Amino acid sequence: MRGQRRYSQGPVRERWTREDAAPRLADEVAGLKQLTLEIEESMGDSVIDTARYVRHIPVEQAPAHFEIPCSDSKCDGGGHDFTQEVMEALRAGETDFEGESACGGQSASEPCRRVLRFTARARY
Repeated sequence: MRGQRRYSQGPVRERWTREDAAPRLADEVAGLKQLTLEIEESMGDSVIDTARYVRHIPVEQAPAHFEIPCSDSKCDGGGHDFTQEVMEALRAGETDFEGESACGGQSASEPCRRVLRFTARARY
């Protein structure tokens, strides 16, 4: 679907533009067959149930770009870009790895306190 999205406005459009411009995951990580990300977002010590899910990445078509918007509807300018972490682990041939990303946005005039944690499973 590269280059065929209907762009909306603002941050979503910018994120989709970055995804479309990114190289394809299959081209960047030779031999990668399967990638699954288990994602959960928390605020402080509390996991947010509605922000817990599994993403099965379609390796052949997927961009080598991993960015997820903050799930707080009041957050302005935030989100989670963990592309570098994921790509370094995949290029190193890791099969199981994890990471986390603090949101850099503002929620109700204070720094957003949301944190995204991911666990990845790769098969080569």
